[in-house]
Amino acid sequence: MSFTVIGQHQKDKRALREGYVDTLSHLMEQDPAVVHVDCDLFNCIGVAKLHKQYPDRVINAGIAEANGMGVAAGLAATGKKVFFHSFGCFASRRAFDQAFLSVGYSQLPVRILGSDPGVSAAYNGGTHMPFEDGALYLSVPGATVIDVCDYAQAASVFRQIVDRPGLTYVRIVRKGFVTVYEDGSEFTVGRGAVLRPGTDVTVFASGIMVDEALRAQEMLREQGISARIVDLFTWKPLDEPLILQCAQETGAVVTAENHNVTCGLGSAVASLLARKRPTPMEMVGVEDRFGQVGPVP
Repeated sequence: MSFTVIGQHQKDKRALREGYVDTLSHLMEQDPAVVHVDCDLFNCIGVAKLHKQYPDRVINAGIAEANGMGVAAGLAATGKKVFFHSFGCFASRRAFDQAFLSVGYSQLPVRILGSDPGVSAAYNGGTHMPFEDGALYLSVPGATVIDVCDYAQAASVFRQIVDRPGLTYVRIVRKGFVTVYEDGSEFTVGRGAVLRPGTDVTVFASGIMVDEALRAQEMLREQGISARIVDLFTWKPLDEPLILQCAQETGAVVTAENHNVTCGLGSAVASLLARKRPTPMEMVGVEDRFGQVGPVP
């Protein structure tokens, strides 16, 4: 793992989906087994240009997510390296039975992209804001669950998971994002990245909350509080040694996620600490109530 933190809180001129499409284009050029299955969202995720180049490998399953997941599983069973995409609410809730049985239970390697998780769905409204997508996929035995924050991290992750066995679920914002890392940064799936040192508290964050955690670190520093910031982009498998080390060294932890803390990153970290190192802890996510979005009180 080798990365450089920019941390200037500036929005990138690119769309985050470009981190996926640029990497997928390279992978498809190098490996004819790589395919993409989509649910009538070619333009939304940006693969329309790849469909023109690879019409038999960029497949539109239509507005039928459960069927699309079945198509992805079938292709994986024939040896294809499959990426499946839909909005996070549909890639999780609507196609979960097929994902659990046809992909997870069958132990087939399908990389599932759930775009615009949580509040990043923005103007599509509450019906398109999945705050439980990560929870569903965390429940799948042997699954990998990832929440990427920017272009560099997305590109690194997609290069790694193309040959990863089993079900992999990746939460990704499609459009605007804040640049956290310098292009070319590399990450290791299953390991957290320590972005800022600190001695008083550790903040574990992922996705769009990574930049928010960096902002919080600067504000806390002005108050004389030393906060360690860790990008815990892999929710499963958790980087247990790093979490336990941070809990021991700082004595308190906070989790920050664009997800419901119930059965999300917060719950995963809390479960580990409860079992192996009880530690004072606070969780920040979205409220466990329909129709309301905000920090946990």
